[in-house]
Amino acid sequence: QVELVEAGGGLVQPGGSLRLSCTASGSNFRRRAMAWYRQIPGKERALVARILGSGHTTYADSAKGRFTISRDNAKNTMTLQMNSLKLEDTAVYYCAAWMATKILSTINSTPPDYWGQGIQVTVSS
Repeated sequence: QVELVEAGGGLVQPGGSLRLSCTASGSNFRRRAMAWYRQIPGKERALVARILGSGHTTYADSAKGRFTISRDNAKNTMTLQMNSLKLEDTAVYYCAAWMATKILSTINSTPPDYWGQGIQVTVSS
C-alpha cells in the first residue's frame, strides 16, 4: 500500500506562485509514475502533469509554460511548481501514483492506483 500526502496549498493572488509537494510512503518510489490532478466543483478530476520514473514529463495544455513537475527519488517526494496562477487554477489538487510494476501503455490508459487526500488551491484577488 502507498500513502500520498500533499502539502503547500493555500490562497494566492492572480499572477502569484505556489509550490505543492507530495510525499509517498512505501517502496519502489523511483519506479512509479506520479502525477498531479485537479478537480473543480462540478467537474471531473483532470490531469495537470505527470512524471515517469525516467523523469519524462507530460503536461495538460493549461499547465504548459506555467507549471513544472519534478521528483526527488532520494526523498520519495514530488513537487508541482505553479507560476503565473490564474483564477481558473482554483481547484482541489491531488497527488496520484501508479503501481511500480505498470508499464507505460497501461499508465497511459488507466487511472492512478493511489490518491492523496487532496489539497485546496485558491487563486483570488
